[in-house]
Amino acid sequence: MNTTVINIRTQVSVKKSAQKVAEELGLSLSSLINGFLKHLIKTKKVTFSVREEPSEYFIRAIKEAEEDVRKGRVSPSFTNAGDAIAWLNDPKAKYVYQLRKKVQKKLR
Repeated sequence: MNTTVINIRTQVSVKKSAQKVAEELGLSLSSLINGFLKHLIKTKKVTFSVREEPSEYFIRAIKEAEEDVRKGRVSPSFTNAGDAIAWLNDPKAKYVYQLRKKVQKKLR
């Protein structure tokens, strides 16, 4: 087989991490890159798959938002941006839950 050398620049940590992953898959980094290049030639597409884990901040924010929804601390729904902005700027604006409580008190 006729071969050639390709030199690339990458961070040392990227190379070491890629070598570790390749090793875990039972491959050399060279064979992994060759597989990528052959796939590129065959499909003419570059495919990346990134599985990202949410940060602790994001997880806390989601939990806080879910708690707000459970407790009814959500804004009413709007059909246009102007109404939403007006509601945000209105010092007397009430959350949906607060409006429901007020209506329920009137009904009693």
